[in-house]
Amino acid sequence: MPKIIGIDLGTTNSVVAVMEAGKPTVIANQEGTRTTPSVVAFTKGGERLVGQVAKRQAITNPENTVYSIKRFMGRRLDEVTSEQKMVPYKVAAEDVNAVRVLAGGKKWSPPEISAMILTKLKEAAESYLGEKMTQAVITVPAYFN
Repeated sequence: MPKIIGIDLGTTNSVVAVMEAGKPTVIANQEGTRTTPSVVAFTKGGERLVGQVAKRQAITNPENTVYSIKRFMGRRLDEVTSEQKMVPYKVAAEDVNAVRVLAGGKKWSPPEISAMILTKLKEAAESYLGEKMTQAVITVPAYFN
């Protein structure tokens, strides 16, 4: 039976786990920690960074370091004015007022940024388990927006 991973995609940090011998095991990421910062950064050279290495970019490259992306998920630009003031990266509207983040010279939707974080977690699970992951359960907050 194929393994199914569980992912908590958090606003600040994310976690991936798998059931082993009937108990959940939290999987360490490539840096060796069990939580991964929910941060994506784009370097001036065009490289995409995710997790702890991305979080380090927040000081030297704040306008291209995206965090707290869940606060913008599924919302219109006019709904996120207070959130915009809390982040150094640019937030804009596109087609019917959908929120987009401007980073790394491109426009990204909140689901695209979240997918980058999910991919990092999936890769950590695949490395730990030694097999490709094709199924996952992702947590959702009890209250969204």
